[in-house]
Amino acid sequence: MTDQRIRKIVIVGGGTAGWMTAAALSKVLGRDYAEITLVESDAIGTVGVGEATIPQINVFNRLLGIDENDFVRRTKGSFKLGIQFVDWGKIGHTYFHPFGKYGVDMKGVSFHAYWLRLYQQGLVPWVDEYCIQSKAAEFGKFMRPFDAGNSPLSEIAYAFHFDAGLYALFLREFAEKLGVIRHEGKVTQVHQRGADGHVEAVELEDGSRIEGELFIDCSGFHGLLIEQTLQAGYEDWSKWLPCNRAVAVPCESVVGITPYTRSTAREAGWQWRIPLQHRTGNGYVYCSDYISDDEATAKLLANLDGKALADPRYIKFVTGRRQKYWDKNVVAIGLSSGFMEPLESTSIWMIQSGIAHLLSNFPDRSFSDVDRDRYNRVLKTITEETRDFLILHYKATERDDTPFWDYCRTMDVPEKLDEKMRVFLNTGRVFRENEELFTETSWFSVMIGQLMKPRSFDPVAQLLSLDETQSRLDEIQQAVLNSANYMPAHLDFIKEYCAAK
Repeated sequence: MTDQRIRKIVIVGGGTAGWMTAAALSKVLGRDYAEITLVESDAIGTVGVGEATIPQINVFNRLLGIDENDFVRRTKGSFKLGIQFVDWGKIGHTYFHPFGKYGVDMKGVSFHAYWLRLYQQGLVPWVDEYCIQSKAAEFGKFMRPFDAGNSPLSEIAYAFHFDAGLYALFLREFAEKLGVIRHEGKVTQVHQRGADGHVEAVELEDGSRIEGELFIDCSGFHGLLIEQTLQAGYEDWSKWLPCNRAVAVPCESVVGITPYTRSTAREAGWQWRIPLQHRTGNGYVYCSDYISDDEATAKLLANLDGKALADPRYIKFVTGRRQKYWDKNVVAIGLSSGFMEPLESTSIWMIQSGIAHLLSNFPDRSFSDVDRDRYNRVLKTITEETRDFLILHYKATERDDTPFWDYCRTMDVPEKLDEKMRVFLNTGRVFRENEELFTETSWFSVMIGQLMKPRSFDPVAQLLSLDETQSRLDEIQQAVLNSANYMPAHLDFIKEYCAAK
């Protein structure tokens, strides 16, 4: 048997996607397996607004073995317990999508089924009272979980906010220490093999030629390799996720560092607020069919916490996915593989997922169709499941006050999402398909938060009597309240463990 191991890997593009890929491949494969080269140009800006994450990033951090306090300090980050949604179900209504579970399941039945039974009879408060992340976010508290028996303090799921530019620099330093070679320069030409069309090299504007066997396309929206060269194709999802623009601007941090992201629905889209140690990130994601760039910018600037720290940046996009994430010897990761707006902070997760599945289906120089086809199938499923969860936020609304929201409220949705919504409206049940990213808790949180009203409840929630259910829920509510009160303030935690220098 001959050694078919891939010896040269070339990553085209830096930013978050490029340096996450470089860091992970260099950590897992090691410098003796393959030479890893990353090509990027300082003259080409990155989107740089993906500053909020979900708890799965902790898996990535553990893979790299990085120190969490150092990571937060170096990226001027903060901690995140979930997302607060304002004016989504209707104007004046707010709900919280937490990272952790509500209460505890009982007799094999989900907690939210028991809660819904009692809530429909007016016997219990809103579901947030039974979730440590929700209460801690409300109180502005944070701490890492620790071994506290069956206390809610044992299970505090969290993620991060961070400066995307600083994060890329942090990972660049990490990757270069592991042997990744960085080439500065803009790619001007892509060379393909005549026999099979595989990419064999990229040429830079200074005439240098970077050869490789496996190419990772992290070049952003235009997909220099996967689309401009290989023409893999793109599937447009604008009919379900109609926003196609974003304007972003940082501002002074003047109202504290909240341990959650805020998403506020606006006339033609929504506004994000991401608190960091040194500033607050803001942006308005909108549909240009319903509002102009100038109007969106004015709305954003009128709703900042403090003074703007830079000129507004504009981003154009089309929601959708690449029809092939992996074509020939090119794998697209990050924005080159597709884009779903940052409504649930999934952009960095999609990068992480692409890297993980590349490693689990890593090719040799024969580039078997079996590996490639499986990768494409798995990524397609992951992307579509995530897409449906985002569509839910737009579809499940009572808002009809603007043409944008009237369109979203009345649009047809993918069949699987339609079924999930009908099942929930029947008995409040939610189901997690396979191992999709978002859990039953997440689906329930958004559905009930967006004011979907089930006609009944899961009949199995009658396993416990009303009195016993009420008693157990009272105990859980008190335990959550006590735990939240025990936790330190978010800012105090940062100051003690990971304040930026």
